[in-house]
Amino acid sequence: MSEFKVGLYQPPSEFTMAGETPRWENIKEMTLLGEQVGFDSVWMADHLIFRMGEGAPEKGMWECLTMLSALAAVTSKMELGPLVSCMGFRNPALIAKMAESIDEISGGRFILALGAGWHKPEYDAYGYPYDHRYSRFVEGIKIISSLIREGNVDFQGEFYQANDCTLRPRGPRAENLPIMIGTFGKKMLRVAAEYADIWNADWSQRFADIAEHDEELTRACEDVGRDPATLERTACVLLETEGAVGRGSSHASRNQPTAPMSNDQVVDVIGEYKERGYSHIIVWIDPNTPAAIERFAPVIEQLKQ
Repeated sequence: MSEFKVGLYQPPSEFTMAGETPRWENIKEMTLLGEQVGFDSVWMADHLIFRMGEGAPEKGMWECLTMLSALAAVTSKMELGPLVSCMGFRNPALIAKMAESIDEISGGRFILALGAGWHKPEYDAYGYPYDHRYSRFVEGIKIISSLIREGNVDFQGEFYQANDCTLRPRGPRAENLPIMIGTFGKKMLRVAAEYADIWNADWSQRFADIAEHDEELTRACEDVGRDPATLERTACVLLETEGAVGRGSSHASRNQPTAPMSNDQVVDVIGEYKERGYSHIIVWIDPNTPAAIERFAPVIEQLKQ
């Protein structure tokens, strides 16, 4: 397995910096601090607005790819990517163009992570169609993968068209810019097996939370004639640490803090993924503060041993 990596999630929504809203200067400060203490990557969610209902407060979001392009310019070592970019928010050919441009800004550190989306209220609010999300994703990934890996595409689909489209100029990695697909759905896992360089499991804590999907991904690879070992596996892990206040997640069940985890407990949790062959674990640290990021340095050191 390649070098084990630990990524830092920077939530772009209101109230997620220990109850405060992170501004650009906060996001930049915490990302650069993360790079300094040894995080290998930085990630941001691609959402527009959260309206979860049942008395939950509405929460706005910074636009993901805009923020990532800024982080690409101020960081020097970290990989970076969306977690994950919603196919339904942008034309697929434009997504490929934006990915290539951010990869250029970063000097070849961008990971294009994609998903089909799930939060209907933001589709409704911004006027995007919510129907046929799987079919739209399949058409979109065909366009994106062709543009990134071959530099051109001519595609006529039910939902998207790309007419003699080329991707020029090319960034520093041309056809080697990696594509990640984040999903749990059985049909989407098959799409990941066909088109992705990397698979990402959504937010969990223990490996047991995603074991069933891990097995399904292996079966999907075998079904499409792919060696499962050639699809890199990554996961996102939720961590309550000292000073946790409840991460203010979009998921109501995740809003309440649990008992803070010690560094040794965190190493055990992430270490299991490492033992299972996962190459890259992205952590959401609660509280999302500079102090919490600094306290994570010994964990990274242990995991890299």
